[in-house]
Amino acid sequence: MSNVSTTPATATQEPERSRAGLVPPLGAGAVTALVGFTSSFAVVLSGLTAVGASPAQAASGLLALCLTQAIGMMALSYRYRMPITLAWSTPGAALLAGTGAVAGGWPAAVGAFVVAGVLIVVTGLWQRLGALVAAIPVEIAQAMLAGVLLPLCLAPVRAVQTSPAVV
Repeated sequence: MSNVSTTPATATQEPERSRAGLVPPLGAGAVTALVGFTSSFAVVLSGLTAVGASPAQAASGLLALCLTQAIGMMALSYRYRMPITLAWSTPGAALLAGTGAVAGGWPAAVGAFVVAGVLIVVTGLWQRLGALVAAIPVEIAQAMLAGVLLPLCLAPVRAVQTSPAVV
């Protein structure tokens, strides 16, 4: 005689399997969000500091960026009934970091952020302008990105090259 039960599976066992099946995608999503956020965070912070923001201004800029993204993600996720994430422009932050202080300081940089944001919205709303932007060949867009990121990537090499030798 066998001790194995021949009764059908209970209803409580099925939800446990479903919950266990959610752990890997939820974990992957959390890790992806954390890595995506933290990898850009330092570049954005150095970009804000480079254009003349004080530590308090850089912190408030990061807070405004994070809150804007959170509100946008919640609104879009609610509207489309699916998880949606927004990305910030790491190349844009790298451009800021490589540019250095701008004439007019922090107020001029904030004004430039506002103008760039308005232009992006106009590009999304005005179909002809969006089509023109989409017509830029991928190779040229990648070359422009490389031109922005290359100086940032070479900065550590230059720093080592110009620092006095430690013996």
